Amino acid sequence: MTTIATTARERMLLAKDAARTVGLLGDEAKRDALLAIADAIEAATEQIVSANAEDLRRGAEAGLSTALQDRLRLDEPRVKALAASVREIAALPDPVGRVLDERTLPNGVSLTKIAVPFGVVGSIYEARPNVTVDIAALALRSGNAVVLRGGTAAERTNAALVQAMRAALAERGLDPEAIQTVDDFGREGARELMHARGIVDVLVPRGSAQLIETVVTESSVPVIETGAGVVHIVLDQSAPLEWARDIVVNAKTQRPSVCNAVETVLVHRAAAERLVGPVVEALQEGGVTVHGDESVARLAPGVVPATDEDWAAEYLSLDLAMRVIDDLDDALDHIRRYSTHHTESIVTADAASEARFLAEVDSAVVMANTSTRFTDGGEFGFGAEVGISTQKLHARGPMGLAELTSSKWLARGAGQVRA
Repeated sequence: MTTIATTARERMLLAKDAARTVGLLGDEAKRDALLAIADAIEAATEQIVSANAEDLRRGAEAGLSTALQDRLRLDEPRVKALAASVREIAALPDPVGRVLDERTLPNGVSLTKIAVPFGVVGSIYEARPNVTVDIAALALRSGNAVVLRGGTAAERTNAALVQAMRAALAERGLDPEAIQTVDDFGREGARELMHARGIVDVLVPRGSAQLIETVVTESSVPVIETGAGVVHIVLDQSAPLEWARDIVVNAKTQRPSVCNAVETVLVHRAAAERLVGPVVEALQEGGVTVHGDESVARLAPGVVPATDEDWAAEYLSLDLAMRVIDDLDDALDHIRRYSTHHTESIVTADAASEARFLAEVDSAVVMANTSTRFTDGGEFGFGAEVGISTQKLHARGPMGLAELTSSKWLARGAGQVRA
């Protein structure tokens, strides 16, 4: 039965109570709950799309950027894709109870380290209704309750999604309080969530650099930091033209409004005459505005002069910065200076350059000869993702089920005491 909570704190306390029962659910029960959620989302498609249309209308009137409008939009195919991702998560192995380590002490006491749920997972994000479903599904599959703050821009869409998911849990005889939203409490709800230490066990922000910085600096709840994506592709001296062109175009244009889209391309000077013109032309045919240094502008027409700000820009649009670098050392220096440690890729036919790039670049995901658009929980086989962590504690890169578990040691003895 749903309890009426009058404050954000009361809702979070309800989630904490629900977490105790959710954490004890077995594999089959959690799987069935997620399948019921997927069915409920599909059944509510009309209501979800209608709510989303109202959010989009309000967003356009408020001047919401094109990138955020794209992230906000849920049409019927996208709703079906959300339900499909929930079913994929349901089919994944249960992460709870995995044996992480085991040993026997000289006195005969046996020790086993196992994966356990965090308890209550919170998330603060903006204009991303897919995150509402992804995080709720991943949290439940890993035995956690969830508290969501999805922002004003998607408030109606998120409410429709949460309503469908909570109803599905109730129909299965599970506590619907395991899925909570504090959206209707506005900024005060977000503030309460950031300061719910002892109630919420971990908080994951997703969104703009400003939002993430606010959560990291103001939260008293432990935070797993996700980051902005100033993503780089290096076109090495030996890069095949076809690979270079196809990878860069895909990484920029396949979906430019997301954090794994490439923002800066660095071209080895020895390959610039061969690569810059065709790659820029292909980008421009895809509607991309290239912001280039003097060397790029000399080699390709229609290039906008790059400024210092372009090298640090996360455009999230059909814009791209391009620079000619002297060698791999120069490329690595540039990445160290401007990278947000999200994803970087090199296009090369040289094994030594590939090995050095993979070893020396300090980002959550480092690639060779492939598009940066593959940095994604779904593409990695996680079903969905909580976010892409750019920090180094506990979780790094796309976060799936395993990253929503902690651990505990089980000790079993037969009367032993410590001498």
